[in-house]
Amino acid sequence: MPKKFWLMKCEPHVFSLKDLKDSPDSTTHWDGVRNYQARNFMRDQMKTGDFVLYYHSNCDAPGVVGVAEVVKEAYPDHSSWDQKSKYFDPKSTPENPRWFMVDIKWKQAFKRLVSLHEMKEAAELQNMRVVQRGQRLSVQPVEKPDFDRVVKMGMSAN
Repeated sequence: MPKKFWLMKCEPHVFSLKDLKDSPDSTTHWDGVRNYQARNFMRDQMKTGDFVLYYHSNCDAPGVVGVAEVVKEAYPDHSSWDQKSKYFDPKSTPENPRWFMVDIKWKQAFKRLVSLHEMKEAAELQNMRVVQRGQRLSVQPVEKPDFDRVVKMGMSAN
């Protein structure tokens, strides 16, 4: 099966790319997704070996800062069962989970941020969901040429 490519958004003050790198084995679970379309992407389409553009959102300079890899496919998000968690959902149970998560592993930090503004200005990236008006999903698919272009931009000196 061909590898797929994704963009995953996280607020850097909540969990940055550096936090991922500093995690045990540079790996963590991606919990707290509470949008059905994003959940479905993770549950139904993300596979071990897929690559992820790690996007810092809701900050002064939103954009892609590096690459991660999916290392464990979807499994129930246990935070939805924890009444003390901000991600608690009383309709989700271990017997009938509503929410799922995957594990990702840090692969590479970019030499520089590839800002949302820069991606919007790049004519060749106009089909990326993240640059399109109204696309706010925290997990979204990316086409391989767009993934490759963003990585190239991030690894360039300018």
